[in-house]
Amino acid sequence: MMLPTHFYRTAQGRRVSTLGLGTYLGGADDETDSRYTEAVRAAVAGGINVIDTAINYRHQRSERSIGSALRGLERSGLLVCTKAGFLTPGAVPEGVLRDGDVVGRMHSMAPDFLADQIDRSRANLGMDTIDVFYLHNPETQLGFVSRDEFHARIGAAFARLEQLVAAGKIGWYGTATWDGYRKAGKLDLNTLLEIANREGGPEHHFRFIQIPFNLGMVESFVSQPGRPGVLEISAAAGVTAIASATLMQASLTSDMPEGVIERLPGLATNAQRAIQFTRSTPGIAVALVGMSGAAHVVENLGIAQVPPLTRDEYMRLYQ
Repeated sequence: MMLPTHFYRTAQGRRVSTLGLGTYLGGADDETDSRYTEAVRAAVAGGINVIDTAINYRHQRSERSIGSALRGLERSGLLVCTKAGFLTPGAVPEGVLRDGDVVGRMHSMAPDFLADQIDRSRANLGMDTIDVFYLHNPETQLGFVSRDEFHARIGAAFARLEQLVAAGKIGWYGTATWDGYRKAGKLDLNTLLEIANREGGPEHHFRFIQIPFNLGMVESFVSQPGRPGVLEISAAAGVTAIASATLMQASLTSDMPEGVIERLPGLATNAQRAIQFTRSTPGIAVALVGMSGAAHVVENLGIAQVPPLTRDEYMRLYQ
């Protein structure tokens, strides 16, 4: 489907839709598999080309549903992203994880483990090369190891991911976080960029971050006085920021203040307005929305006909 040019942006030289499809929620059952497969096909047919998942989403079933949907489709224009870090039943390799590699009995960034997970994700998705691979909530490790040890682990992970880029298994890598960049004392993007530069040189492939951003979670844009926010840092460093939790699991689709509705004109539903808010945020390339059915895709694609807000229009939402 031909959509207006304002529905797309350029990220790392690729044309990406400002609305992306997420696959987090839902049961680990055949019916949900079918709905996600239909949603992915409807999204691609409708002009959405960013698809997000993780190996632990629905115990690998979200990746496999995407793989089923993409079978036989032209993939060259798609940006398919996945994540690893959390131990997933049925996907924990034998003889790979050593003592100390796993924290909290649930999370690892060990290089051999990540390489194994990427191979499993490639098989689930039916892809030779995953476009973007994220370390999934790496801030989890900070509850168990010192910051120096954490940085050493990140460095070892980045070094292996650079090797996997060279091997053609992934295109870029990054961090997908929840609290990491929103809460003080967690991740520092400048430090991670320094580590990436050390491990991969100035042409390193740490080029994506995923952060929760919506009408109720604006920390990445509204920074503390005198300190740049993570979106400002990522933009200056040439790192693409993709937003998760755009609808906050549908909680933002009800009881939207009238003042906000008035400043987001031309849209039919509160879901569309919430998407418009996030995708209009300076520094955010794509707003991800969980869509486990073709009907959700069709409804949310209603935003494609409305240009994102200008910066001035967007800033009025904070007044």
